[in-house]
Amino acid sequence: MDWITTVDHKKIGILYLVTGGVFFLLAGLEAILFRIQLMYPMNDFLDAQTFNELVTMHGTTMLFLAALPILFGFFNYILPLQLGARDVAFPFLNALGYWTFLFGGLLLNLGFFTGGLPDSGWTAYPPLSTEYSPGFGMDYYSIGLQIAGIGTLVGAINFIVTIVNMRAPGMTMMRMPLFAWTAFITSILIVFAFSAFGVGILMLTFDRVFDGHFFNAAVGGNVILWQHIFWIFGHPEVYILILPAFGILSEVIPTFSRKRLFGYTSMVFATALIGFLGFMVWAHHMFTVGMGSVANILFAVATMLIAVPTGIKIFNWIFTIWKGSLKLTTASLFAVGFIPSFTMGGVTGVMLAMAAADYQYHDTYFVVAHFHYVIVGGTVHGIFAAFFYWFPKMFGRKLNETLGKITFWLFLIGFHLTFFIQHWLGLIGMPRRVYTFLDGQTGWNEMNFVSTIGAFLMGVATIILLINIIITAMKPKDAEADTWEDGRTMEWAMPSPPPVYNFKQTPLVRGLDAWWVEKRAGNDAMTPAEPLGPIHMPNGSILPVIMSIGLFIAGLGIMHHATWASIGGFGILAVCMIIRSLIDDPGYYIDPAEIEGKEVKAS
Repeated sequence: MDWITTVDHKKIGILYLVTGGVFFLLAGLEAILFRIQLMYPMNDFLDAQTFNELVTMHGTTMLFLAALPILFGFFNYILPLQLGARDVAFPFLNALGYWTFLFGGLLLNLGFFTGGLPDSGWTAYPPLSTEYSPGFGMDYYSIGLQIAGIGTLVGAINFIVTIVNMRAPGMTMMRMPLFAWTAFITSILIVFAFSAFGVGILMLTFDRVFDGHFFNAAVGGNVILWQHIFWIFGHPEVYILILPAFGILSEVIPTFSRKRLFGYTSMVFATALIGFLGFMVWAHHMFTVGMGSVANILFAVATMLIAVPTGIKIFNWIFTIWKGSLKLTTASLFAVGFIPSFTMGGVTGVMLAMAAADYQYHDTYFVVAHFHYVIVGGTVHGIFAAFFYWFPKMFGRKLNETLGKITFWLFLIGFHLTFFIQHWLGLIGMPRRVYTFLDGQTGWNEMNFVSTIGAFLMGVATIILLINIIITAMKPKDAEADTWEDGRTMEWAMPSPPPVYNFKQTPLVRGLDAWWVEKRAGNDAMTPAEPLGPIHMPNGSILPVIMSIGLFIAGLGIMHHATWASIGGFGILAVCMIIRSLIDDPGYYIDPAEIEGKEVKAS
């Protein structure tokens, strides 16, 4: 029951990680199934409809329900610790954000049990997603993502307020860890991008459920309008996923190189500039729509400019490693593996930014390869690095390094086998999203076979990671506070895992890399900024779960035109909001004597 009513940022972070991990496994399984279909020409392992559904669910689940929630898990758990805060700014909203994400994700996947999954691609272009997608599949997509999107928006606003208002004394913005900076910029991007997307899928829902005509060209609507709305969200979404991975690398590489991050200030400004430019380039996904040469040139140049701050980051990571004393742990291997893999995705991104050349690459496997080199080569590598790096802090146990390194090499080799060859598949003309192909086309048989073998290797790597987690979970909690010995930020100054109140006294930050500064001064703990006293903590609440269930019921009611269900679902939501507004919840205090007792036990 405690896990259902909790508002503790650490437990909510673990809930995000577990839920995102389950969706990650589901999306990975979907990818392996449709790669089996493409393993041989004219294969009949899947029919066309099932292939379309699996491709749609793979993309949608990976982006909305796996990668971003896993990153939210790290934000939730690590961010307050790095900032010296006791929790996020709004613990109740934090819990509400998680539960709306979960129930939105469940609604999106309901088609597995009721029949009829979304089938028009994760981009949901009308009229494919409207008049050519009968049934409830795309309704699950549009309404499920609206509910899940509420959680994402709430979470982002919470992170922004936490970073602005809840930093420990002495932690100026330019003393914040890079991970916190990337969380800050990412959250700002989410607020603007998901708001636009929310409006777009609301319009899509009106077209599908209430016979609206926003995207119906036959009665004055415009299908290109959806493309603009979608990519105003869709392109920043790439940076929403990759910027936190940049932040993770900026923590992992200095720790294991035993050096301060090279060019901290330039890294901060590069992060902000990438976030800003990421919003200026959405239409490079639409060169073939026919926007005209002036628009094409502007969006092409803006896209190429992103290579400059991104290059700054890559060179700074390399200079951090340069003449450092790099320890090759699993976390640092994933971080180092990130650099060439993501760089290749960046280079092909510049190729796609050339409008004239884009006509050749568009809608081919070249785009699939580019996208996965950015998201898998970048974001997923970053997530794995973070998982091995912060696992001891979260659970008090270190993952097995031997199994971890096997996971790394299998995943890295499998990743490049799967996607590197897809560049050539695209260049020789294989279109994306086709469920089969004819025999005898030069290179297609061999390259698709190799690509599927690579997908199997990534699957095996993931299974070994699961075995590693199970084995580690059976070990006693013996991780030290500063597990890697060279931790630089404040989460490494507290026990592993941290107590519920985080710091018994709010820490005083005396420089960049606050914990490293204290260690160099000969201290074995953070310098406190306040005397020991009672600590105020928020109470748990069941209301976020009930509110999310209400939204789930209302969503089903809208889909099925069941007015009673819609009114009932929104009624549950309204009653919970009234209860939350009228009943005062003062929280509780932890007494200093109890804190000292816990500290003695922890040592």
